[in-house]
Amino acid sequence: MSSPPSLSFVKLFTDGACRGNPGPGGWACILRHPASGKETELSGGDRETTNNRMELQAVIEGLRKLTRKTRVEVVTDSKYVADGSRTWRHNWKKNGWKRKQGKTLKPVSNVELWQTLDRLLDAHEVSFTVVKGHSGHPENERCDELAVAAAETYR
Repeated sequence: MSSPPSLSFVKLFTDGACRGNPGPGGWACILRHPASGKETELSGGDRETTNNRMELQAVIEGLRKLTRKTRVEVVTDSKYVADGSRTWRHNWKKNGWKRKQGKTLKPVSNVELWQTLDRLLDAHEVSFTVVKGHSGHPENERCDELAVAAAETYR
């Protein structure tokens, strides 16, 4: 019996931007397949959104491009996305997509994006690396440029 083929590996660099919060926003990502050297840049935006929504959208759009189960390292400057993906979403899901606030449960912000991201994260083997934004990280800086440019198209 042969062993299953090893999963392909990609790095997904992401960033979101917003001109006002809420306001016009943009998201961007770079998908890099180190084995082949292939790299793809994606970006888009929304006329009225928030920075957190754009950070989430960047990861969602990158993962949506994958056509089969893949090992993915997401490199982001968003602790919100990384912590939510690694930890918070599991309890939110158990609680019907609600989060504890004091002694009560409140609806999770951006729930439809978190639910979409949850399905995509479960379809792949995903890890997160958080980098400091605007600190000279080349791919994070490039994603920021693309996200800002996308946001500017809605001004």
